[in-house]
Amino acid sequence: MASAAAPSTFSLTPPHLQDLHRPSAASSTLSFRKPKENALFFAPIHIFSLYPLTLQCGRVSDNGRLSNSLVVSALAAETEVGEEAADLDLEDGGGVAVAVATKPKKGKAALPLKSDRTRSKRFLEIQKLRVIKQEYDLKTAISLLKETASTKFVETAEAHFRLNIDPKYNDQQLRATVNLPKGTGQTVKVAVLTQGEKFDEAKNAGADIVGGEDLIAQIKGGFMDFDKLIATPDMMPKVASLGKLLGPRGLMPNPKAGTVTTNIPQAIGEFKKGKVEYRADKTGIVHIPFGKADFSEEDLIVNLLAVVKSVDTNKPSGAKGVYWKSAHICSSMGPSIRLNIKDVLDYKPT
Repeated sequence: MASAAAPSTFSLTPPHLQDLHRPSAASSTLSFRKPKENALFFAPIHIFSLYPLTLQCGRVSDNGRLSNSLVVSALAAETEVGEEAADLDLEDGGGVAVAVATKPKKGKAALPLKSDRTRSKRFLEIQKLRVIKQEYDLKTAISLLKETASTKFVETAEAHFRLNIDPKYNDQQLRATVNLPKGTGQTVKVAVLTQGEKFDEAKNAGADIVGGEDLIAQIKGGFMDFDKLIATPDMMPKVASLGKLLGPRGLMPNPKAGTVTTNIPQAIGEFKKGKVEYRADKTGIVHIPFGKADFSEEDLIVNLLAVVKSVDTNKPSGAKGVYWKSAHICSSMGPSIRLNIKDVLDYKPT
């Protein structure tokens, strides 16, 4: 640890009254005293202090009285420096760290740490039902998920898989769809962009909204009252202008997601029955719903196994080493439950 001596003391002492008539009294006494060394230490977060400096100057009148006294004090100033400092080499081998004060944090950086955030009483109670970081077999995990779904509304059952992939490389990207055998438990509103004879075909297949250029104009105006948007290939040049509006919401038609097709009735039927699209985020984690908390345990197991099989089958060609890092399930407002990956992959429903 670098150390530096405290500031030296400077004092100017006025002459005594009985010595005022002496010739040598015109010159005041000057003393320079240096305190003990190593009086001030600099820690990783450094505080610099300017100690008060007092200067006294006296002038005596003819009658021998002290007439004027001037006292100038420099108040102490302390500046806390929060950045890592650069070391300045001294003669004794030590160093003094100097840095610039950091700017106040904004946005997400200003939020309290996860360990400092408070949880609701409900959450604190239900998280006692499972042991943190303990791996559970599939049946036990599904049972715990249903037990932790204690809110007043029907929560969604979610699966979160951490995979050994880096999506910034093209051969390690994961995007696919899966048909949930027992459905999603929610009503899906499907909109179709088409023209010509496909227009009536889409209506007869059960599409909630069907349109062409008129629907594109409505979407540009802010209309987003649908869950899935299906388009025929001949409409894609016109749909391209909607990329900035539909892309961030995950509604942009894409052949990999099955939302760009010539077989409109089949696509509508699959999404109505429970077809779900998923993709890996930039950290290589897949988030996907696989039902509702009010489903039976058997239905949730069937849906989850279908999801796991789809993710395993669509393994990117560039993925190396162990593909599955971890897998968790949870309800929308409940704590995560860690799965035993080997048990899930080898599970065979009875």
